[in-house]
Amino acid sequence: MTKQSRRERLPALILNRADHDRLTSLATAALDTIPDVAEELLSELDRARLVAPDRAPPNSVQMGTTVTYRSGGTTRTVRLVYPEDADIADGKVSVMTPVGAALIGLSENQSISWTARDGRRHQLEVVAVVPAMTPPMG
Repeated sequence: MTKQSRRERLPALILNRADHDRLTSLATAALDTIPDVAEELLSELDRARLVAPDRAPPNSVQMGTTVTYRSGGTTRTVRLVYPEDADIADGKVSVMTPVGAALIGLSENQSISWTARDGRRHQLEVVAVVPAMTPPMG
């Protein structure tokens, strides 16, 4: 796994506690099957500032949010989802992919370097975040 350069300043991450708990379990369970992504996600989770679910800033990438990001001259809009909900054809990207792990916890106008499955380093910048629709209380 490629570690972030010591000179590269990592952006601050904000993550709600409920997502953090579920993502930590998910990443830990994936250490044997997809170690690179699992380790990267665990590293991001370790440095995130945790907030109550209703206190996550609306411009921060949380699970279920729709995020527009720019990388390599291309702008993409995706929804960050858990692996069981992933559907790239429908724009739903799993948090257990390299780009998904890079996006979690970022806020608008933040950038981060990430490593693709082919080992190449990329830079992405979050352009816009649309909060997830909250289900009606029953």
